[in-house]
Amino acid sequence: MYILFEKILLASDGSDHAIRAAEKAAFLAKEIAGATIEILYIVDNETAKSDALRNIESHDIELTRNERLQATKDICYRIINKEIKTTMIHGEPGPSIVKYANNGGFDLVVIGSRGLNTFQEMVLGSVSHKVAKRANCPVMIVK
Repeated sequence: MYILFEKILLASDGSDHAIRAAEKAAFLAKEIAGATIEILYIVDNETAKSDALRNIESHDIELTRNERLQATKDICYRIINKEIKTTMIHGEPGPSIVKYANNGGFDLVVIGSRGLNTFQEMVLGSVSHKVAKRANCPVMIVK
């Protein structure tokens, strides 16, 4: 029996880890006919404050956020040659990704790992581990 991941959620913040996750998600989607990827970008309070301090107009903030995801979008498009849906929501990253994945009927969540050391993971936890624990579907954490 094969498990087909036809509806893939790619959580991305535009970081190097997220770009590696995008490559894995796109290669998976390429191998499955009809598979789709949706990129999810979470705007947390810290990001919102930082963006607001650096940009004056809300249009500029939107452009900045889209630029962060451009490499992720480009990789996915290059590999699977399909338009990629991108969704931006406000909230705390871990719970927001879990809620979106669980409510969206996704078959797989792909997320990058920031590579926190063991002590940091034990004390703080990482977004990827929070998602892996609480999502109703399989989660692939890419290092």
